Amino acid sequence: MYLAIIMSNIGFLFISNGTKSSPEIMNSLEPICPGSFSKASIWAANEMGWELHMGINRSHPEKIKGIGYDLKFYNQHSYRNIFALRDNWLAYKNLCNYLKANPQIEIIHCNTPIGGVVGRLAGRRFNKKVIYTAHGFHFFKGAPLFNRTILKWIEMWLAHYTDILITINQEDFETSKKFRLKKGGKSVFIPGVGINLLSFTPKSLDERIKKRQNMGFTSDDFVLISIGDLNDNKNTATIISSLQTTPDDCHLLICGQGPLKQKLITLAKEKGLESRCHFLGYRKDIKELLYASDAFIMASKREGLPRSTMEAMAAGLPCIVSNIRGNKDLIENGKGGFLINPTEALGYSNAINKLKGNIESRIAMSEYNREKIKEFDIGIIEQKLCEVFKFVLC
Repeated sequence: MYLAIIMSNIGFLFISNGTKSSPEIMNSLEPICPGSFSKASIWAANEMGWELHMGINRSHPEKIKGIGYDLKFYNQHSYRNIFALRDNWLAYKNLCNYLKANPQIEIIHCNTPIGGVVGRLAGRRFNKKVIYTAHGFHFFKGAPLFNRTILKWIEMWLAHYTDILITINQEDFETSKKFRLKKGGKSVFIPGVGINLLSFTPKSLDERIKKRQNMGFTSDDFVLISIGDLNDNKNTATIISSLQTTPDDCHLLICGQGPLKQKLITLAKEKGLESRCHFLGYRKDIKELLYASDAFIMASKREGLPRSTMEAMAAGLPCIVSNIRGNKDLIENGKGGFLINPTEALGYSNAINKLKGNIESRIAMSEYNREKIKEFDIGIIEQKLCEVFKFVLC
């Protein structure tokens, strides 16, 4: 009973970073529900009986209510650009001011590079317990020299102010073991932020056919789906190029927005693929699109543990993905799909052609992925986070 009373007085703060929003979104007072990125952490902290705090990029956080939890928000002003010095200084300043105003906060769970820097520096200043989740170190194998030197040195330095360092793929976990953490600290492997498998209920054949017909596809068309921001890292250009050496009834659904959208549209036209590359933009019906597709495809240069691949597996799709960390934790080559060098367009087209011509293989890969993804269910992640949170109090 006494322990429960002590634990209920503990404040827990979740911070990360994100893209800059429009003035309309920044000034919005709409209630906020923890998203897939934060859901497991908020659930676990709530199970511990802690007071819940969360950083958001909104102008009037004190007027916003949480959905599902009694959440208190603050404007973290935290974005993704490490070179935006003014923004990063404001992020640090806002966090320090919030910690001063809320001394009951004893645990900071910081995520992503900028959130990790700001959170750990403020945690050191105010003597807080700090958990840092690295959603993919930027000094991965094959990364640019700047990443493998400067960014790696920064992570090694900040590790000294970290009580628990969580990594979400095996490559990063092995790297984290070499870091020197705060006295008594430790590195932990947790496979991602979790995916709610209960929300992936297979659609009926009629629903699948109807969805495909609405998009203009027949039962004979082979439909690939790609999900993610249209930026350099996602490398969608390689996927588009790979379609050149596949049959005309192979189509690509491109779900996402980003700075390279117009260039990718132009590329598809230049290669005579405009009728086979379907730019769908931001979609709210991703699950339905997955069930209407025949295979998932991704050519990312860098990932932590890609949620889009996990969702494709949960939907029972074979996956043709880049042979990089994160993907290698999810897909076993030849069993759940194929691992291809990120820039090897011919490798992707060969994999597409293999899947298209072998329905038995697609069925076997579908069954394999549905079983494999059970290891990453959000219920498992939530319990692992509870164990981590208990340790941080020791």
